[in-house]
Amino acid sequence: MKVRLRTKFIVSLVLVVLISGVVSMIIGVRLIGDGIIKQAQDKVRLDINSAREVYNEVSANIKDVVRLTTVRFFVKNALVNNNLVLLQKELERIKENERLDILTLVDAQGIVLVRTCNPTVYGDTIHDDIVSQAIRDKIPVVFTQIIPEEKLFRECPKLAAQARIEIIPTPKARPRDETVETSGMVIIAAAPVFSDNGKLLGILYGGRLLNQSNEIVDRIKDLVYHGEQYHGKDIGTATIFQGDLRISTNVHRKDGNRAIGTRVSQEVYDRVIVQGLPWIARAFVVNDWYITAYEPIKNIDGKIIGILYVGILEQKFTDLQNNVVFTFLAITILGIAFAFAVSFFLANSIIKPVSKLAKVAKHIADGQFSDNVQIESNDEIGDLVDVFNFMNQSIKERDAKIKEFAQKKIAEAERLAMIGQLAAGVAHEINNPLTGIILYCDLLLKGRPGDGKTRKNVERISHEAARCKKIVHGLLEFSRQKKPEIQDSLVNDIISTTLSLVKNQALFHNIDIERNFDDHLPMIKIDPMQIQQVFMNIIINAAESMGGQGVLQITSRISHDGKYIEIQFTDTGSGIDPKHLSKVFEPFFTTKDTSHGVGLGLAISYRIIKDHDGTIEVTSELNQGTTFTIRLPVVPIGNKQ
Repeated sequence: MKVRLRTKFIVSLVLVVLISGVVSMIIGVRLIGDGIIKQAQDKVRLDINSAREVYNEVSANIKDVVRLTTVRFFVKNALVNNNLVLLQKELERIKENERLDILTLVDAQGIVLVRTCNPTVYGDTIHDDIVSQAIRDKIPVVFTQIIPEEKLFRECPKLAAQARIEIIPTPKARPRDETVETSGMVIIAAAPVFSDNGKLLGILYGGRLLNQSNEIVDRIKDLVYHGEQYHGKDIGTATIFQGDLRISTNVHRKDGNRAIGTRVSQEVYDRVIVQGLPWIARAFVVNDWYITAYEPIKNIDGKIIGILYVGILEQKFTDLQNNVVFTFLAITILGIAFAFAVSFFLANSIIKPVSKLAKVAKHIADGQFSDNVQIESNDEIGDLVDVFNFMNQSIKERDAKIKEFAQKKIAEAERLAMIGQLAAGVAHEINNPLTGIILYCDLLLKGRPGDGKTRKNVERISHEAARCKKIVHGLLEFSRQKKPEIQDSLVNDIISTTLSLVKNQALFHNIDIERNFDDHLPMIKIDPMQIQQVFMNIIINAAESMGGQGVLQITSRISHDGKYIEIQFTDTGSGIDPKHLSKVFEPFFTTKDTSHGVGLGLAISYRIIKDHDGTIEVTSELNQGTTFTIRLPVVPIGNKQ
């Protein structure tokens, strides 16, 4: 029974995919389907709740300290008896014991009576919202407020210095013109002071500056993450932001310092500050990726003024995930190995003849042609062997022809190289005698005025000698193979410079030059002098082709694939005969008379462009004009991928 090769492959591959796929699916779903990252996000949701409780607990503690201080006997007694010296002393003691940064007493109209941190400044009126609310509602209140630098300085000069934070440029943060943050973020509480008969005597307010104070964030880290580390890094971090600026944090920069002054990303800022919504997702925090939670901090008016943040180092979870994936892959590889062992035995009847063909094919690729392959098979393998044997014979014949052609080309190249070396040597040897002939001709001409026959013969000798010297110069230039001196250059500038050199020549007076330059071309690495020589050759050839009258259109642009700059020269001259197009870049080929050139200009141009890893092409129609197209690579020479 004849079994098709396709059927054999299908059976083998189905078994491999079926066995490895089932094993991989069962184990992979169980290991990876648990959602490790989702569990981390669930944890960080709980962590932000704990952080909020710590923050609220600190706020409540400040509120309790201020409230309990207002009901103490010495405060009421000092206010009634106007004993502000005693009051100052006692309030300073309470401020130090309770670790408050601000503790100030105002009367019922908001006029400052006592400032514990800056006792010499009093008598001014406080108009803060929190004091005003405490006066109006006559109950203790606590909120987080932003206090400007001048008010902080009035409360305590050192607080103004503590609040001042240099803003560090942070990738992905929103644009911000300020370089320094001078205002401070303060948890501040205010409570009314009543007399024994219930009369409002004043307001006591106190608070704690959060800028560069790490007590709360370190407490959150210790409480929530217990100081746990992973590979030398804190597994959990906490931060308090003033707006988008880190003012209190245990996130560290690479230098080991706390990342005070860095900022949150634009994406998080828009979500939390602008939209007022929490953010729970992965985020890049200063140096590492974290699973993060951000939620807004609001002031007394309900305006969002900051952000409370906690984050878990993502590396721990990604490493766990990678371990699971590696385990999954190991099991999958074992399954595939088992499936391969099964499929090997099933596909053995296919692999053997194919391997034999591959071995013979390799010998053919190495140039070792053999006799026809002998494999008996009544399926597609047999058809393949027949086609292979036919291909083998065809390659043999073609290889023989290619070798013969290559040998001819090599011999021709060697002959041209020898001719080039000989030409360069001859040119060098006859250059000095030619110079002498021209010099002596000039001396003879100066000594023989008039139009005599001898003078005409000497002029003819001088003219022909000069022509020979020009040929010698061309030969030397063509044989030198000078390497390009590469520098950054703009193609449009080189074209403009070339045109400025020829525009005043009589040949160009009646030629209209149209410039179609792309002004956005990049700078490329070329030898500007050599490229200018190419442009000069083409422009002069175009002018001579038009007989000094016509239109020369010069276009520069970037190629469609963006890899080349294309420069195109199109003239309205007489064109080039189709039978000559393939020879225009050959040395000494020219359609001009002997007085106008020796046929080396385009050959030299071709070599220069080739040395720049570029191309030069020509298209032409008789009596319709000629177009030369030059392509120079944007990628520097030697750096092409």
